[in-house]
Amino acid sequence: MAITALTVPTRGEHYIACFEAAKGVLVLLAGFGILSLMHADVQHFSKAFVDHLHLTPTGMMSHLFLRVGAFSSQRLLLLALASYAYAGLRLVEAYGLWRARKWAKWVAVASGGIYVPYELFEALYRTTPIKVLALVLNLGIVAYMGYSLWRGNRHVIAAVEKT
Repeated sequence: MAITALTVPTRGEHYIACFEAAKGVLVLLAGFGILSLMHADVQHFSKAFVDHLHLTPTGMMSHLFLRVGAFSSQRLLLLALASYAYAGLRLVEAYGLWRARKWAKWVAVASGGIYVPYELFEALYRTTPIKVLALVLNLGIVAYMGYSLWRGNRHVIAAVEKT
């Protein structure tokens, strides 16, 4: 008989796993939406979308949507593939966090930490409640996962492995 250690996920890790899975599913659906536009009149669709949302024509979001409207089919395909890769990363990370895998905690710290400088800049210089919320949420996730890695095997239980 050998004794091995099983790491038990915390409730916080489960919450973060659900959040990451939701982001993954949302980006996956966006990728399917992008792919469905490949052979459509994307310029017309993007203008109608901006009008439907009542966005300011000179605003940043409307500029972004109108720019995507000028993308070729190859660019749309690359954008869809990139969204699938990002969604895959988020879903794999969510699975790992749900199962309390150490590698998933490292992925959460690294992938969340990458966004902190940008979100900090946006929250300081182009302050909106959404940007501040995104920064606080991301910092919370990075801090929680960092703490979880730092504390190590505190939530470890011994299990008997049958040989």
